[in-house]
Amino acid sequence: MAGSALATPSGGGLNLFNFAEQKIKMLHLTWFAFFLTFVIWFAHAPLLIHIKEALALTDAQIKALLILNVAMTIPARIVVGMLVDRYGPRIMYSLLLFISALLCIGFAFSQTYDALALFRFLLGFVGAGFVVGIRLVGEWFPHHQVGTAEGIYGGWGNFGSAAAAMTLPLLALSFGGPDGWRYAIGTVGVISAVYALVFYKYARNTPKGSMYFKPKKTGAMVVSSWGAMWGLILMNIPMHLALGMLAWRLSPAGVELFSTNMMYVLWGVLLLLFIVQTQQTWRVNVEHLRAGVPEADKYSFKQVGILNIAYFATFGSELAVVSMLPLYFLETFEGISAVKAGLLASGFAFMNLVSRPMGGWFSDKFGRRKSMLILIGGLAAGYFLMGLMDSHWWIPLAVLATMACSFFVQAGEGAVFAIVPLIKRSMTGQIAGMAGAYGNVGAVVYLTVLSYVSYSMFFYVIAASALVGLVAVMFLDDPKGHITEVGEDGTVHRINVG
Repeated sequence: MAGSALATPSGGGLNLFNFAEQKIKMLHLTWFAFFLTFVIWFAHAPLLIHIKEALALTDAQIKALLILNVAMTIPARIVVGMLVDRYGPRIMYSLLLFISALLCIGFAFSQTYDALALFRFLLGFVGAGFVVGIRLVGEWFPHHQVGTAEGIYGGWGNFGSAAAAMTLPLLALSFGGPDGWRYAIGTVGVISAVYALVFYKYARNTPKGSMYFKPKKTGAMVVSSWGAMWGLILMNIPMHLALGMLAWRLSPAGVELFSTNMMYVLWGVLLLLFIVQTQQTWRVNVEHLRAGVPEADKYSFKQVGILNIAYFATFGSELAVVSMLPLYFLETFEGISAVKAGLLASGFAFMNLVSRPMGGWFSDKFGRRKSMLILIGGLAAGYFLMGLMDSHWWIPLAVLATMACSFFVQAGEGAVFAIVPLIKRSMTGQIAGMAGAYGNVGAVVYLTVLSYVSYSMFFYVIAASALVGLVAVMFLDDPKGHITEVGEDGTVHRINVG
């Protein structure tokens, strides 16, 4: 049996300014790639008023664009997760950045609403970039640093949405004229295309001398027990239901982008896709499950399911709350302007810079399961506190409660992805893709709930669902010892995970 431990047993923090270390260079190269994907993904948001005026759009059409922006991301994260495991993060991130750059430029210079809507739908693809970097960072950092590194990658990359909000209106203003917004968004596309080439030139899938492990089969997630296969099929259902909800919200029952008959057609397509996906899952897994799975290929799918539930509550609630919080402050507290409401709400997303890295660091330092329990428990308490807020609260106290809640939300996200690379190295992309997709499913569900209930009840619903996640995390196993991977030459490699 050949050994190829990719982690060292010693501890130690990360010096982010030590550019002599190749892994530090790789971390900076990767988080900036993710940062750019989020700038592209949310470039339209701060410029919606200009887009609305330029194309004479209705409020319903604007709402449809916001829904279309997240629709593609759910399936894209699943597909890109499979592709990154197969072809490696270097080529996949480069391709994703370049394709997204073309779509971004297409959106910027769309002359009709139909073109605008099409490009906005396709740009949901860029949200899959997150998955690629999770695999790459997991390859470069040992188990005692991987949580911190993944947290920095996720937190600093997520800040791209806030950076877009802060810089693109000024950039549009500097270009001037009625097409300033087009040039601002187009500039983002050009930067992304250039960085795709930079990333391809300098990124490497693994440290020198390390092996990049690939799954033995592609087309569906490979599992190591019959129970895991049925669990995988069940966990695919919510993703299709979430897409069905989005189709419903785009029908006359929502923003009237298309007819009721078209909604039924889309539902039929989603049902067909689920059947095909289930058949593919069976085809990929049935042979090796019947033959018996070698010990070196086994992993616990239970871990994957628990992390999906946790990310549903963490990232799902973040996406939902960030989109509604400015309006919440505006409508709850009398006498504040829309600009001030936006600034007060921005603290929730701004916390990503420190919260997500802290969640990863907690996981590295104090244990994976324990950190998850504390952070998701804090998340539940935070949302319960936000449910108690009303117009009688002192505004600084309300902002403080919001930021405290956001710390637990984003730190919880960091803790989730501190575990993802430690389950099955050759399938990290697929595991990250599924967990990431569940985050988007959570956002769809929470925002759908918001359309039927009050703001306070909305926060209570999130708190209650977080308690479900807390129960699930109680069954999480701390990664310990080693996981095994089999190289293409048949040699078995042991990777230290705790």
